[in-house]
Formats: sequence, C-alpha cells, structure tokens
Amino acid sequence: MTATRREFLKAGTLAGAGLVIWLELPTSAAAQAAPIFEPSAYISITPDNVVRLWITRSEMGQGVRTTLPMMLNEELEADWAQIQYQQAMPGGHFKGIRLRTSGSGSTVGTYSALRKAGATAREMLIAAAAEKWNVPPSTCRAQQGKVIHSPSGRALTYGDLAQSAARQKVPDNPPLKNPKDFRVIGTRVKRTDGAPIVTGQATYGIDVRLPGMLCAVMARCPYLGGRLATFDAAKALATPGVRQVVPIKSGMAPGVAVVADHTWAALQGRDALHIDWDPGPHADFDSDRLLQQMEAALAQPGFFVRNDGDAPKAIQSCPRKLEATYEFPFQAHAPLEPMNCIADVRGNSCEIWVPTQAPERTQSEAARLLGIPEDSVQVHVTLLGGGFGRRLFVDYAVEAVELSRAIGHPVQLLWTRSDDMRFGYFHPNDLERIAGGLDESGRPLAWIQKSVGPDLSVIGLPSEKDLADPKYYFNDGSPWGSFDNPYNFPHLKADFVPLNSPVPTGPWRAVMYPPTVFARESFLDEMAHAAGQDPLEFRLHLLQPGDVLTVGYARIDRSRLLRVLQLAAEKADWKRPLAPTDGRLHGRGIACNVYDQDCYIAQVAEVSVGRQAGDIRVHRVVCAVDCGLVINPAGLEGQAESGIIWGLSATLHGRIDFKNGAAVQENFHDFEVIRMNESPAVETYIVPSEHPPGGFGETAVPPIAPAVANAIFAATGKRIRRLPIAPEKLKA
Repeated sequence: MTATRREFLKAGTLAGAGLVIWLELPTSAAAQAAPIFEPSAYISITPDNVVRLWITRSEMGQGVRTTLPMMLNEELEADWAQIQYQQAMPGGHFKGIRLRTSGSGSTVGTYSALRKAGATAREMLIAAAAEKWNVPPSTCRAQQGKVIHSPSGRALTYGDLAQSAARQKVPDNPPLKNPKDFRVIGTRVKRTDGAPIVTGQATYGIDVRLPGMLCAVMARCPYLGGRLATFDAAKALATPGVRQVVPIKSGMAPGVAVVADHTWAALQGRDALHIDWDPGPHADFDSDRLLQQMEAALAQPGFFVRNDGDAPKAIQSCPRKLEATYEFPFQAHAPLEPMNCIADVRGNSCEIWVPTQAPERTQSEAARLLGIPEDSVQVHVTLLGGGFGRRLFVDYAVEAVELSRAIGHPVQLLWTRSDDMRFGYFHPNDLERIAGGLDESGRPLAWIQKSVGPDLSVIGLPSEKDLADPKYYFNDGSPWGSFDNPYNFPHLKADFVPLNSPVPTGPWRAVMYPPTVFARESFLDEMAHAAGQDPLEFRLHLLQPGDVLTVGYARIDRSRLLRVLQLAAEKADWKRPLAPTDGRLHGRGIACNVYDQDCYIAQVAEVSVGRQAGDIRVHRVVCAVDCGLVINPAGLEGQAESGIIWGLSATLHGRIDFKNGAAVQENFHDFEVIRMNESPAVETYIVPSEHPPGGFGETAVPPIAPAVANAIFAATGKRIRRLPIAPEKLKA
C-alpha cells in the first residue's frame, strides 16, 4: 500500500517524543575515558567550556536553529554565550533519529525529547559537582553554564565538570521543570543565525565551494512524461570552459547535463546543445482542458469523506438553497534559492552538500543508486533558501550523484530559475462545489461539499486495492479542510473525486488546506449574506456550544476556534465600518481554520479596491492564533507574516498553466509573488495556552485567501470564486 498523504508528511513527527535521550549514551567503560561529555546525540560539552547543541531539523527560514536550542537549554541551563550550534547529519550518532523537516512538525516532534535531553545532561552535571564537593546533589543547582553549591556559593563551569559528568549514571527520568518556572520557553528570543543571514555571510547550498569542484546545468525534457531521444554535443563541447556532456536518467525531468569550469560556461554550453526530445504520450496536455474534465467529474459519485445526518434530504427541504463552485489552480513552490546539490562520488563512498528537508532520504536514495551501504554516504545539510515542501523530494540530489559518478569529480548541479519553476512538482489544482441550505429563519441546516482533484503523485498513487475501500480517503483524513470541517451543521456531507493528470503533484506549504479552506470559508460568507447575518456571528453560531468534535483521527476543540475568532474580530475592530476613500472601496473579511487539530487560527483582512481600475490592495491583516504553548513568540510572529505573504501571493498572482504538455510560467515575471509595496501590515495576537506546542509553519496560509475574497465582497459586492483574483473582474 502506498503511503497516505498524511502519513507521508507526519510520519515520525512524534516518534520517540516522550522518551528520546536515547540510546547512543556512553557505556560506563567508554565514559570513563571520554574526553568530552556527550550525554545524548543532542549535546556535547568539552573541557574548554564549549557547549555544542546539534540541530535535528533543516533551517529554511522558520527559525529552528533558535527554537530547538531554546527547548533544550530551558532544561540544560547553559550560558547562551557558550553555545555553538551544529547541523545533524544522518547516520552515526543520529541513526534512528528523525532529521526530516515536514508537516509543521519541528517543535511538536522534538519538544519532549529535547527537554528530556537537557534535563538529563543537567542532572549528570549536578551529580558530578556534588561528587567533587562531597555534598548532596539536592544542595546544588544549575545556572548560566555553572553548577552552584547553594549553601557555600561554590561554582564549577560545565567545562570543569565535563569529564567527571561523563562517568555519572544516566538518570532514567530526570525531573523536568514546571512550565510555570520556564525562563527561556515563551520569551522573545532573536534568531541565533539572524546576523549572518541578513549580512550575506550565511552559507546556503548554492554557496558551497569545494576544491576541484566543477559546475553543471541540465537541459531537461520540456514535455510531461517525455524523454531524451538523441543529442549532439559537438557545439557544446566547443564552448570555452565546457568539460563534458552527460545524459542523466535520474530525477523527475531527465535530460542532458553540461559540465564546465563555472556555471556561466555550463549555461552557454547548454544553449549550444542540439537535442531531439521524444514528447511522449502527453504532448497535447492542456490544463484548461483538464479543468473541463474536473467540472464534468463533479457529477460523478465520490469517495466518502464525511456524512453527518442526512444532508441531501435536509437540503431538499430547505426553503433557501445556495450552490457555488470554487477553483484553485496549479502552483509552483518558487523558493528564492533554486534546487542545487554538490556530490562527490569516490569509489565506494559519496559525500553530498545539499539544501534538503529530507537528509535521510537523500542518504538512502544516493546509496541505492550507487549500490553502497548507507553509512558510506555522508550528507551535509546546508541552509535552505526556502523549502515549502519542494525539498522533501531528493530528485535534484540523486541527479548530482549520478553525474559525479559519471565524471569522477565533485560537481555542483544547479537548477536555473526556469528549471525550478517548470520541472519540479506542483501544488494540485482543485475544484470545490458546495451547496448549503437555510431554514425560514436563516439558520444553516445542511452542507454538501464535493472536492475534485489529484492525489499527490510524488508520494505514490493509490493502488486498486486501496481504491476498493470506499473509506480510503476518510482513513487518510483527506481532503484536509473538508474532512475536518469544524462547523456544527446538523447535516453535513463531503466526498472526494480523484482525478489525476500527467502533472507531478506533491506537498506545497499547507498541502491540501488552501483550496478547501478558500472554498469553505468563502461559501460560509455567501450563506451568511443570504441569511442576512454578520459573517462573524454566523461562524460563532455554527461553533456553538464550543464542544469537541471527533471525526476519524481528529479531535477539534471548537471552543479554541471560537476564542481566536473573537480575538481577531476584537483586535480588528470588526464592528467599525470602513468608509470609501480616494476613489477606493474598503471592506473587511474574516476566515478561520484548524490546522491538523492542534493549531487554531483566525484572520481579518482589510482590503480596498479601486472603483475604476479594480486594483486590489491588502492594507492590514489581523491574525489570532492558539497553537498551544508558544516556544518563541517572535518566531511565531515571523511565521505568521511569512505564511500570510505566501498565501497572498497565490491569492493575487500565482498560477501555473500547462499548454502543449509543458508548464507555461517560468520566472517571477510571469509567476508573480507579493512585492514589498504590496505587503500588508500584519498584526499577530497569541492566545495563552496550556496545551502542548502545535506546529505553525503552515497554519497561517489557508485562511488568507478567503479573508481577502470576503473583504472584496464587503467592499464591492462581487464574489470571488476563482484564484488568483483578476482585477479586471472588479473594474467598475
């Protein structure tokens, strides 16, 4: 059976979260000779008083090099000035430890493990100091990188204690702090790596240089499912600086690599290649035609997603019925740093430098290609210039490994911007048809939602056996946002019609939520308007009595969603009208969502539309969040702003079209993203919570499109049911 979407993204997130300190601890004999103190794979302390904390997630802008050390150091009590950070590599000490970064799981998946690791080290250091002073450990405390004997004031640094601490017995269950006593967690901490990043000193994958390294780019088959037929390398090889031309079979878009002394020469050589492509069976694929097929599929029966009450019967009896269809297009990931990888294959070993979200998969796929043990492959994870799910797949790394083996040199294989935009995988397009029914008093009674879209093909399409189970998608919790619709309709039905195409599809920031939440939250506004009710009050009513909804695996606390809706409305001054100004119409819109049952969010967007031009400006977004215990409020605010800007790009600009079997858009001139002059003021408000930490990397993305669309309706009276929003449709 293929992995489900949720299994793929969440697998391992919570693995060992309650018990890892782990089991790479030194034996007593080895510990006696240890020159350093390594109580776990996360921590090492040397006699020179350097504390090293190992980062077990990839840094791609979300701040894990700050958040993870905060959780560890809350219990360790080291001096921040003494701490050095190093990126974990798969294998060795980290064998069996999750290094993959996905599913908003960095905090969720490490919180308990890192706290226990820090507490274990702290207790062993205290035991070592107590032994030196011949005093009870209970009279000692750890503080700012020292162990202090409280009655006498004597102190020893962690470096002083490193070797003797390594000889102490490892405690099975070290005491953890009461959250009321936290001094680090919950405070605003500046990013530990902020300065080198903003000053250009940080090293991303694209920046790595090795002695003797060559540079390469590829000419890739432009057709979906096409392949290389023949090529003539003569002119490319005659280009100054070009060394070799090599066909590459690995990856999503195989083709021909041009290897040169530097990237410019490789690009010139690529331009000089003569290639004949076999376009394959999809040379006439067209995304507009696919949309017509999706519209026809709305008439087909779908797979079971939800069935509460009897929605078809109830909606027939409703005196007021509504129906609408919403469209979400294909999207590219478009990270600022395009895909790249350096590989150095030497005999029966391989070393890789790569910006990846999946280092373990990089290691295993390289080993499989080369036919060598995984331990013979070293993977150095660099900073990532954006990930967004694209770097969960390692096609670009395997290409570089194949190329290095072929040429016998270390080589950096670089994707150009056009390569990156056209030849990876894409967020699926999606069609949502929703029908709703209201009784005589405007009370919502029924909801029917049908989703049409593809599976995530890069994970693997479901087998015939999978699809023989009518609850296959329900068991997966799919589609997200429809399956876990949080509203308390007396009658609710949802189903899903899978319709796959040649376009490779896979996880994109927030995965399946953006299209379904855009449709759901927009249609709720349509129902509120039809009922003559305020959109906020309409939602609050549908979340009463604030109980816990259980559906499949999910438990959704409606009281938490109520709270963030009320907070966002309060901070946005929801009841205060926005008057037209300077030839512009102003409006507010609201939307909310629950991300994978543990993160609750509501957003209010303030928007204006030009009366004549129909141009859209998003002036302000108010965001209220309850995602459990917040490790670093400053980091969460940054993630909220990041997710909102990401979602706004798709709302106002982003789409990928396919014509003649190939992607049309190829750079930021035709796949636009939000610029600084378009960016709204973002205010983020955090609901204090005693719940465990929830993931937040993707949470802020889904509500922004419907919040903006609903604000445009409030301003202009025009409904938006298709993204991106075209200003010409809003012209007077």
